[in-house]
Amino acid sequence: MSTPTTNKLPLHEKIGYALGDAGGNLVWRGALAYLAVFYTDTFGISAAAAAILFLVVRLSDGVTDIIMGMIADRTQTKYGKFRPWILWSTPFLAIFMVLCFTTPDISPTAKLVYAYFTYIGLTLAYTANNVPYSALMGVMTSDDLERTRLSGFRFAGAFAGGLLVMGFLPDLVAHFGQGDSARGYQYTMYVFAGLLAVLMLITFLTTKERVTPHLSNESGLKAGLVDLMKNLPYITLPLLSITLFFHFRDVYSGIFFVIVMTSMGFFIKRLLAQDHSQLSDSKRDMVDLLTNKPWLILLGMGFLMMMFNGIKYGVIAYYFKYYVGNELMAGQYFILLLVVSILGALCTGKLAEYFGKRNLFIISFLGSALFTAVFFWLPSDNVVLIFTMGCLSELFAAMLPTLFFTMLGDAADYSEWKHKRRATGLIYSAGTFVQKTGGGFAGALVLVVLAGYGYDGMDPSTITQTLPGMKLLMSWIPAAFAIAGAVLMLAYPLTPQMVQQITKDLAISRSSS
Repeated sequence: MSTPTTNKLPLHEKIGYALGDAGGNLVWRGALAYLAVFYTDTFGISAAAAAILFLVVRLSDGVTDIIMGMIADRTQTKYGKFRPWILWSTPFLAIFMVLCFTTPDISPTAKLVYAYFTYIGLTLAYTANNVPYSALMGVMTSDDLERTRLSGFRFAGAFAGGLLVMGFLPDLVAHFGQGDSARGYQYTMYVFAGLLAVLMLITFLTTKERVTPHLSNESGLKAGLVDLMKNLPYITLPLLSITLFFHFRDVYSGIFFVIVMTSMGFFIKRLLAQDHSQLSDSKRDMVDLLTNKPWLILLGMGFLMMMFNGIKYGVIAYYFKYYVGNELMAGQYFILLLVVSILGALCTGKLAEYFGKRNLFIISFLGSALFTAVFFWLPSDNVVLIFTMGCLSELFAAMLPTLFFTMLGDAADYSEWKHKRRATGLIYSAGTFVQKTGGGFAGALVLVVLAGYGYDGMDPSTITQTLPGMKLLMSWIPAAFAIAGAVLMLAYPLTPQMVQQITKDLAISRSSS
């Protein structure tokens, strides 16, 4: 039975929702921007080992996003499907945030094991928190333009949370550590973990779930999970083959990759040919996604978006520490970028109304790629020009995630309109899936490039030879992913007129159920 939907959201609810991503980005932006340099320069892991750690954990964690999306869709409480998970997951997220930036006095091998354990714990807790949080946007309002505005508030909050971490973390580490960076990182995370808990509680208390589809998943949570486990190899094998190919880059891993992907092609073709009414719920979910062209394009485009942003942010700490020669200036750079990001996120809604979401996406990709590529020619002593080009690039880049998550809501509406079934959590799990897989590949690629140039964070004599690699990672490498994203976005099928028609049809369908 559907419930009435409210299109316009009160300001306090938009702000309350935004504070949740401010809290989430105390974790996400901190890990994305500083965890690599923490591992190599403070914790004491080699760049190559850290690269594999990032890749393996992020890719495996991408599978849990899909599982979490299905769990959230099948959750039924008096608080809704998605809000309770924000509350339940927060304590674990705060604890692993601290543990991840703690340096125990143990052997190098034990340190690597500890890093895997704590990083896996952090990403699992983040999954349990952020997949339902992202899906919550899709059920707070049925109005696609209002979702775009809500997404703007969300990412303004996200960038504000990132500002706290990326802008002030170096100074807080220096303050608390007094020369001991290991202690400085740990004590700083105590502060951020406490703030995280407060922000998540506010989000839980101030938001509401309003949109209920006229037909939801038939099976319960237990039956759905059993069904999912039977089909999990079809999800994990492609990720495993990609991981092995990226790690070994040899003929054997390449052959395994080709075999797995060919087998997946046959499986998908057979699945789509079956009578859909006879499929289990999880297989029907997979069919719905595989035949949802907007979602498939958003999945690929979101990965390219995360590669673009992840590489840029992942190399900044190295770039300022070694190329510019001023480590603390990275914090000032992050602050300025995130102030610009907040402005970019907040103006996305109005610009999307004028240009359309698809066109604005393409403009944002190309504009940010242009100003990012310029970094290849910037001299290390021209700090004003470095900051200026960074801000111009970020103004466009800030619109990308804002548009991406609101367009996932359009893809969820499209799925319900086309298939008469809706799996909001599963569709929105694409958001955190590409965040983690794209972020994992981006973090790994940064470290792989640095390792290829001979970088060793514990050996200052290797720094000079790695400077060209740092310049490429700040310029042409991320710009290439942005250009590819703009090209892919040309195939996106949902026009503003089509989105309006889908919204109208769904409103009629829900009101008559």
